[in-house]
Amino acid sequence: MKRLARWARAEWGLVLGAVRGPLLERRLRAVPMTLAAVCLTALLQVVQNRPWGYHLIQHLGAVRAEDPLWLGLLRTPLSLFVPALDLPVWGALAQVLFVFGIGEICLGRRRTLALAYVATLAGTLYARLGIALGPHRPFGLPGTYAHVVDTGPSAAVVGLAVYLAWRYGAYVTAGAVTLAMTLEVGLKENLAGKEHMAAIIGVGLMCLLSAAGERHPYGRRPQPASARPPVT
Repeated sequence: MKRLARWARAEWGLVLGAVRGPLLERRLRAVPMTLAAVCLTALLQVVQNRPWGYHLIQHLGAVRAEDPLWLGLLRTPLSLFVPALDLPVWGALAQVLFVFGIGEICLGRRRTLALAYVATLAGTLYARLGIALGPHRPFGLPGTYAHVVDTGPSAAVVGLAVYLAWRYGAYVTAGAVTLAMTLEVGLKENLAGKEHMAAIIGVGLMCLLSAAGERHPYGRRPQPASARPPVT
């Protein structure tokens, strides 16, 4: 147990240290953007399950590869918060609360939203590329996927989780999330799993760009948020 506790401190100590101070000091006021995202996700779930609201949400926030690219890009920001109809909404709400909350405290609101958008956009664009390649080419997708609605908050959550784990030195966690998504693709052939992998690749490129642009020595971990000026 002591060995496990030491490993947990080494793996998650930095991110816990960054989150603990703001949460103890400001509580829910530390994550207003995250609370807004959770409320928006819950609201969209309620609306799309109403007879009058399903088509409204489909027109505003459902992205499919068959849609014109300009329309898909226009709908993508809202699609981040449209939960899948075939999955329990409580899981999506918990994921958004946990991962977006850590991101808002550790990275700031703007960067968290930007990374979430990059992850979702990577999955959206991959679906179009994969269908264009066709099912018989590497990374290709069958044409029937063009009618499938892109993944909702999950791609953003996966991308953010990997970035946060990398940023705060939780490399085992980053590897575990990536491995889980890889197994999902292998065990369950669906568009969502492949879009999750595309999101990880997109965020991985962001990690490389961030590492290349850092002024501190390579491998140095970031300071806890309490030691840095707040980021908005």
